[in-house]
Amino acid sequence: MEIIRVGNKVISKEKINYLIGKILQLRASGSTQADVANSLGVERSFISRLEGLGEVRSGKRVALVGFPIANKKEVEELALRKGIEFVYLLSQEERKFLERSKTSAEVFNELLDVLSFLVNFDVVIFLGSDKRVAQFEQILGRRVIGCRIGKSPIEKSVIVDLNTLEVLLEKAVKPRKWEVWREKGRQRKLRLFKKRPQGRS
Repeated sequence: MEIIRVGNKVISKEKINYLIGKILQLRASGSTQADVANSLGVERSFISRLEGLGEVRSGKRVALVGFPIANKKEVEELALRKGIEFVYLLSQEERKFLERSKTSAEVFNELLDVLSFLVNFDVVIFLGSDKRVAQFEQILGRRVIGCRIGKSPIEKSVIVDLNTLEVLLEKAVKPRKWEVWREKGRQRKLRLFKKRPQGRS
């Protein structure tokens, strides 16, 4: 147990971390601030202030899914900074490994698990080929914001333009302010990918 002296008080850092974890767990499961305060013996205002200190954003539940992504780590970091709650990205190498290491039934079951989980989100941003985007839109409906990063079949991982993606994420997470980008009745194509330099695979 790690203890810290503050003035004439000896404080358990472990006890504080446990209490904060318990508060967030109960709140995430649907308990009201008042219920949590009563059950744990803390002030409701403390819970409100705690949530305010840790808040990344408010509004819609947003997920980001995409493949094949070359700059996967940078995209994941950007999504985390923007408060995206679920991120599932694959590079071309990871996608191929998945196909080789699992049976067709296992891959299908994993895909169904991901799709059934995505139903819980208000917005699902999907980065993929034109064919895959259309499939996602058919399955998940209007909650999908499809971003085509290439024409099917995509044989190599694609570099996602982080600046454009950041603008898209900001629009997606704002409550009640997402507008479909349209130009003369047709959806505007979002350029989310960069061409790879010549001579690189």
